[in-house]
Amino acid sequence: MIFDPLRKKNVPDTPEERVRQSVIRWLHEEQGVSMELMMSEYSFLWNGRRHRADIIVFDRELKPIILVECKAPDVPLSDDVWHQALRYNRELDVKKIILCNGRQMKIWER
Repeated sequence: MIFDPLRKKNVPDTPEERVRQSVIRWLHEEQGVSMELMMSEYSFLWNGRRHRADIIVFDRELKPIILVECKAPDVPLSDDVWHQALRYNRELDVKKIILCNGRQMKIWER
């Protein structure tokens, strides 16, 4: 098990979860994002179906501003991963998308 400070509970220790926790630490410690403005496993409805974004960062008005999609280190950041993030963004309408697999990080900002 690994502790998720955003969900405030232990979660299964999987390769993807290790990447998620690494990105949470990076956002907080190196980018200065407050833990109170992040949520992991953020659930939302899009196109009549429930989806979950790995990490969402909110502004002070609690509007989503960053979407982070995490994958296990052996999963390449392919077009499929990019398209998944774009589908989520149709609902979330964030200004920044981050894709990370623990080896590589891709950042898109509009």
